[in-house]
Amino acid sequence: MLDRTQSPLTVEPVATPPVAAMVMGRPVQDAADLLPRLFNLCRASQDVAVRMAFDLPLADGWEAALSQDIARDHLLKLGVILPQRLGLAPCVVPSPDLAEMAASLVGDDPFPKTGDGFETFLMSATPLAEVMQAVDACFAPKEASVQGLAPPEVATPDANAALENSVAARHLKHPVMLHVAQTRGQGPLWRIVARVLDMLTALEGNLPIPVKQDDWVMVPAARGSYFVQGSSRDGLVTSFTRITPTDHMLAKGGIMEQSLARLPEGKQRMAPLLVDILDPCVQVTITGGKQDA
Repeated sequence: MLDRTQSPLTVEPVATPPVAAMVMGRPVQDAADLLPRLFNLCRASQDVAVRMAFDLPLADGWEAALSQDIARDHLLKLGVILPQRLGLAPCVVPSPDLAEMAASLVGDDPFPKTGDGFETFLMSATPLAEVMQAVDACFAPKEASVQGLAPPEVATPDANAALENSVAARHLKHPVMLHVAQTRGQGPLWRIVARVLDMLTALEGNLPIPVKQDDWVMVPAARGSYFVQGSSRDGLVTSFTRITPTDHMLAKGGIMEQSLARLPEGKQRMAPLLVDILDPCVQVTITGGKQDA
């Protein structure tokens, strides 16, 4: 008889370039110029993080660039990529006017500030509500959810720690986030609400201020927070460490592992959708279950 024991879903990221080796011994200005170009996702976040790590001046208008970078990433994910994954038409047309894109996605009324308001919004016909309705229908309460993960802190971060290093960490106490966590769990819909709140926060220019403590820099990004530590001597890089939200997401016991573990066997076909919602910044391969994805 065939052994039909179900194997758990696991995820393997593609190899990433050895960042430290690429900048060691180079002038700090070269490192600051190279890294945002090499890793062009969240380019403004990385530019700010590297410059702060090496005590270089920040570029003129960096606050606006950072906010726009993050808002644009959220808008494309919410309005183009996720709708297509869900079989829906794109909700927004890419435009330099991010506020206009957000209005076409969310609708004319402000995004709700209470749990009851959210449930009413969820039943509306706005493009964003339709995306949320589709996700809510895909995952039952507590499916593909996480629990027990602490938000990241700037002091001595650990790349191998299982942390809630995501945009959700910036909005944990928002009433709608608390409501969704209670009614559905800290799962896919909870993460989409967090992305919406972060998009609106970025458009308002109210993102957390980048900080430097104990030589570590923490900068907000579209997937959570970047951490960078660097040192130099005579203008040349002597050490460099970069920790991304994806490092924490893929850590043992972290967001990805917990989410996949709480995806029922009958819904493992939804693993690609789940990965799109979690949004690692590197390509990953899912193995196990009924088939590899």
